[in-house]
Amino acid sequence: MALRASKSPFSYLKSKVVLKTSDFIRLISLAAIWGASFLFMRIIVPVLGPIPSSFVRVVFASVGLIVILLAMRTQFNFHGKLRSLLLLGVFSSGIPVVMYSFAAQVLPAGYSAIFNATTPLMGILIGALFFSEKLNLFKALGVVFGLAGVAVLTRTGPVALDTNVLLGALACLVATSCYGLAGFLTKRWISDKGGLDSKLVALGSQLGAVGLLVPVFAVNVSAAPPATWGSTGVWLAVAGLGFVCTSLAYIMYFRLIADIGPVKSLTVTFLIPPFGVLWGAIFLKEQLTLAHLTGGFLIAIALWLVLKPPQFKPAVAAQSLSK
Repeated sequence: MALRASKSPFSYLKSKVVLKTSDFIRLISLAAIWGASFLFMRIIVPVLGPIPSSFVRVVFASVGLIVILLAMRTQFNFHGKLRSLLLLGVFSSGIPVVMYSFAAQVLPAGYSAIFNATTPLMGILIGALFFSEKLNLFKALGVVFGLAGVAVLTRTGPVALDTNVLLGALACLVATSCYGLAGFLTKRWISDKGGLDSKLVALGSQLGAVGLLVPVFAVNVSAAPPATWGSTGVWLAVAGLGFVCTSLAYIMYFRLIADIGPVKSLTVTFLIPPFGVLWGAIFLKEQLTLAHLTGGFLIAIALWLVLKPPQFKPAVAAQSLSK
C-alpha cells in the first residue's frame, strides 16, 4: 500500500466509511496497545533513564519491522526517498520518544496518554502557522478547549504542580507538535512525490530515529551510565514497547488505513487515553482523579470540534438533489 497525495494531511477527515465489527475490534485493540506504551515507559524510564529507554525502543522497533517485512517478503526499495524518510523519522519518532521518556519520569501514564490526544490540535496549529491551512471557527474553538484540558491536567490531580510537572507537560506537547509536523512533512516529502509502501515509511522513520539517537545515547551512557540495566521484567517491558507497541502497532494501523480509511483510523486518538489511564490504574496503582475526567473531557470536546465534518449548505444540498 502506498501513501497517496492529498490536499492536506487532515483533508481525509471528510470521508465516510462504514465500520465492520472486525474493524472496530482491531481499532479497540490498537488503542489498547498504544495505551499500554505509556505503562511500559513508566516501568522502563525510572530504571534505564530517558535516553537509553528511547534508544532501545527505536532499536527494538526497527528490528521488529525488519523481521515483519522479511516475513511478508516486502522488497526494501525506497525509490530514492530513504534520505527524506530518515529526516522524517527525527520528527515522527526520534524526538517524540525522547520527550515522552522524559515525561514518564514525572507524569502518571494516564496523563501522558491524554496529552497524546492533543496531536490533531497541534497539527491544526502547525498547519495554520506554517502550511497555509485555513483555521475556521470550530478548529479555533477546538484549540482553545484542548489547551484548557491541558491546563486542567497540569494544575490538579495526584501530582503536585511544580517545575518538573510543567516540564513533563511541555515535553508531551513538543512530542505531539512533532507528530503534527510529521503529517505535513510526510505529505510534502512522500505523498506528493509518488507515495511509498507505508510499511517502508514506518521502517525508514524508525531508522531515522535510531540514527538521531545513536550519538546521543553514546554520549549519555559515557557521561552518566545507568546505575543498573534493569531486571528481566524491565526488558520484557522494553520488548513489549518496541515490538508490540511500535512495530506491531504500526502494521495494525496501516492495515486499518487500507481497510477503513484514515478518517476512521484516526479515531484511535479518542480511545488511547482511556486505556492509558486504565492500564496505569490497574498495573501501576495510579490514582484516577477528577483531573483525568475533566481534562480528558475538555480534550475530547476539542477533538470533536477539530475533526467535526463540515456542514453542507442547504442550497448546495438542494442543487445536488435536483441533478
